[in-house]
Amino acid sequence: MVVVYLDMISQVFLFVFGVLAIVLLARDNKWGFVFGLLSNPFYYITAYLNGQWGLFLVNIAYTISWVYGCYTHFYQKNKK
Repeated sequence: MVVVYLDMISQVFLFVFGVLAIVLLARDNKWGFVFGLLSNPFYYITAYLNGQWGLFLVNIAYTISWVYGCYTHFYQKNKK
């Protein structure tokens, strides 16, 4: 029963953080990368609980992409 609730909570946070990330990035807001990164733990939880190992592996690439986006938009010096 706890697993069902954990999966349901993960799905809600996936939706909220995922949509927020997409909307912010569409508006050229760098905080979209942060919300995308915040959604990743919930992808890992969902993939693990449902045995979706392909999703788990794809999420590794997503994590790297979100981290790279955060790095380039928050920490890398502008070369302008």
